[in-house]
Amino acid sequence: MEEGRRKFITKSAFAVGATVVGTSALTAKSRSYAADTNGVVVGSSNKKEIIYKKTKAWEDFYKQAL
Repeated sequence: MEEGRRKFITKSAFAVGATVVGTSALTAKSRSYAADTNGVVVGSSNKKEIIYKKTKAWEDFYKQAL
């Protein structure tokens, strides 16, 4: 009984490991990123990145920082 349980656990562990390795290899292969001349990776997001939004609080901060 104990021997059969150990074989089952061993086979299950190998199956899970093979699945994880195969899935991660396929995921890594399916990603396609383009790199510009500086080596920066560029994704394919269509969202606009907002770095700065002019507000009263930012104006007060910049006045005090200078």
